Amino acid sequence: MYKTQKKIASVFVYVLAIIVFVVFGICLIPPSIDGEYSIYTMAVIAVLFIVIIFCANRVRTTLIGIVRHNNLERGETVIIKKFIDRLRFCYSLEDFYSAISDCLEMNGDCAVLLIDRSKNYILYNSPDKLTTSDAIREKITSNFSEGWLDGCFYFDRHWGVTSRIAKSRGFFLCAENMHCFVFCNYTRLFDLTIFDQLFEEYKRFIARTKTISTLSEIASTTKEWQQLAETQQSFLPQKIPNINKLKIATYFRPLVNVSGDYFSILPIDANRTLLMLGDVSGKGLPAALIMGLVMNTVKIIEDKEDLVGVLHAVDKAIKGMHLQDKYTVVFVGIVDTEKMKIRYINASMSDPIILSPSPNGYRMKPLTSNASLVGILDMGDINVAEKRLFRGDTILIATDGVSEVMDENGVELGDTDIFKKTLIAGAAKQPQEMVDDIVDLIMKYNGDRKLHDDVTMMIAKVGY
Repeated sequence: MYKTQKKIASVFVYVLAIIVFVVFGICLIPPSIDGEYSIYTMAVIAVLFIVIIFCANRVRTTLIGIVRHNNLERGETVIIKKFIDRLRFCYSLEDFYSAISDCLEMNGDCAVLLIDRSKNYILYNSPDKLTTSDAIREKITSNFSEGWLDGCFYFDRHWGVTSRIAKSRGFFLCAENMHCFVFCNYTRLFDLTIFDQLFEEYKRFIARTKTISTLSEIASTTKEWQQLAETQQSFLPQKIPNINKLKIATYFRPLVNVSGDYFSILPIDANRTLLMLGDVSGKGLPAALIMGLVMNTVKIIEDKEDLVGVLHAVDKAIKGMHLQDKYTVVFVGIVDTEKMKIRYINASMSDPIILSPSPNGYRMKPLTSNASLVGILDMGDINVAEKRLFRGDTILIATDGVSEVMDENGVELGDTDIFKKTLIAGAAKQPQEMVDDIVDLIMKYNGDRKLHDDVTMMIAKVGY
């Protein structure tokens, strides 16, 4: 219904726009002289066309918003929508059970049966005669075998698949052999488009819980360091994306096999890119677990432009793990190469900087902290800061493992002139060359001694 009404709204608006264009064109455009149109006439036609198309697009957007609200945010469909919203922030089966109870059972009067078909084990069933019936369970397990294709399906009163939603008595979600049956007699009243969203979030949830479970299992046996390191590395970008007018280079060196440092590069559209770099408190396995959780949380958030929402989601995810004294410092920013600006939140990171060219050489402009630690304290009000960018600007974001490297006298690298000179000299180079210069300086400054922290940095050059 939603897709159909959306198409009808679009067709209606553009047909109306054509009619308006023809009517106004006849009324406003002066008659041609000797059968030829003047430049003035052509200009009037062009302006009229642009104005009508602009107005039509605005009206279309408004109508589609109304259609979406009426179909997806009202009536029975809102029950599934609220469940989807809860599902986005479920990180364990316990979270999932709670969402089922609150959204589907209490608000929707539905019954749910969750089966792990790979182990043929019932993980959850509602206290309902349908889900507790041995006969119905046997029928369902017979009709929906192990290895069933991933997707969302409808089942009828005989507990078999049906393509006719009008005859359905519920729906069935399958992802990686996790079978979730929702018994609901009014399934036909849901807008069909909501099921695509539901399946995508369910699939992400299953993948998310399996990843967290894998990390937790590995963390419980300290023998599997290399396996954990490989799992953790998979969270980081495997390849720097090709972004218009933004060149990026990164460096990641864990102190041991695993690390609490992390970074991400997520293009939002052709002109805007989300940059994130952070550091989890502590070292080793617990820090690696939180690192993976943070990366996955940010990856699945739909509205990545809402930086405050991103930070609150990360905060909630970490607190939900109930790991003592675990938190993260993090920088998240959106670089807009069209409007030439950066919007950012710096949650207690060692000040990232912008190296900006000027007549007297490069100037350092700090992107100072404007938020507290994430995952342990009350976040309070968060303000998004903004700075202008100029062609040739270089953005440097790094964990404190870079600036706090010490020489034999205990002097930190970040307090030295050689560090500042290296940054200024590197700002005129390509990002990867600048990264190499800083890494060389760190190794020389540290001498033959062992590093005491993870070293992670990201350098982005704007306008090239």
